[in-house]
Amino acid sequence: MLLLVALLAWPVGLLVWANGKIQRTDALSGASGTAGTTYLLAGSDARGDGGVAEDGTTGQRTDTILVLHVPASGPTALISLPRDTYVEVPGNGPAKLNAAYAWGGAPLLVQTVEGLTGLTVDHYAEIGMGGVEQIVDAVDGVNLCYDADVNDPDSGMVWTAGCHDVDGTQALAFARMRKSDPQGDVGRALRQRQLIGAVMGKVSPGALAVRPGQQVSLVDAGTAALTTDEDASIVDLGRLALAFKAANGTDGITGTPPISSMDYRPGDIGSTVLLDPDLTPAFFADIRDGALPAGEVGGIPGS
Repeated sequence: MLLLVALLAWPVGLLVWANGKIQRTDALSGASGTAGTTYLLAGSDARGDGGVAEDGTTGQRTDTILVLHVPASGPTALISLPRDTYVEVPGNGPAKLNAAYAWGGAPLLVQTVEGLTGLTVDHYAEIGMGGVEQIVDAVDGVNLCYDADVNDPDSGMVWTAGCHDVDGTQALAFARMRKSDPQGDVGRALRQRQLIGAVMGKVSPGALAVRPGQQVSLVDAGTAALTTDEDASIVDLGRLALAFKAANGTDGITGTPPISSMDYRPGDIGSTVLLDPDLTPAFFADIRDGALPAGEVGGIPGS
């Protein structure tokens, strides 16, 4: 009887404990809801404070911006927004998308993404890229693939073409590398989605059920690296994880919005990524309504 009580109490206690460890921030805009459930996922690099390797950039940036949408019916979609996307930032005018986070943190990033996509963000989740190491190490490493040799001093990624088992330090470099990737931010987004998928593959409930020590290590690492909106609970994060897996499955949608140019120069802000002004509104309306077929969307023009 004591064993049965312990087996039942452990997952409940773990859930309550994990929920109490979540770091939260005011992020949501309070805008009227749109159909389905929309998550905004951001990866932040705090440079110069020990968060990641020093690369000459100071302050905090969000180099990963993903919109994850679960429609009322139809395929779940995971859409990467390049950090240099040319957008209208509320109260600040035209700028690169990641400038919204630099200027106003999560709330301004949420408002900017809502203006760009027409989707109301229901939940926000931000991961400090420095925490990627601890999460990967908590699941005893992951297997990642990249079909090119890389020696990138900015990210620290040293890679021989193919698939390799990597630890947290190598996984972080894999996720951050951009300058040596011919696809730039689009290629980096592909690798980041691969990394998240690999981690999720190692934390299936069946695999964790017999490893309570790893459960604790993973919750510790995950909650230390993760910040969510003020309303999110551990259950919401579980739903987010399921949605992410669905989007990356055979019945999901992954990719980017329609892109017109990877080197649009409007003046004063350097090179930006220009989304197709004619196709993008209808694209996000179809994402909202679950009207697009499963598969890859967008990508670099002409590729």
